[in-house]
Amino acid sequence: MVRGKIQMKRIENTTSRQVTFSKRRNGLLKKAFELSVLCEAEVAVIVFSQKGRLYEFSSSDQIFMCISLYFP
Repeated sequence: MVRGKIQMKRIENTTSRQVTFSKRRNGLLKKAFELSVLCEAEVAVIVFSQKGRLYEFSSSDQIFMCISLYFP
């Protein structure tokens, strides 16, 4: 069976939005890790929550060195 497309729109319920953010954040960071391992690529992901909390992943030891290569 083929899944139908869902329309992307803001989740109005605050609790549901936070749960969705947490699940998708974990999935995104896991995919970034997998990409770095499988392709031996340098990967950096920075995510800010609605409340301003920082979540990050870097395949190298120092995330700022990796970012500075592409954004001098």
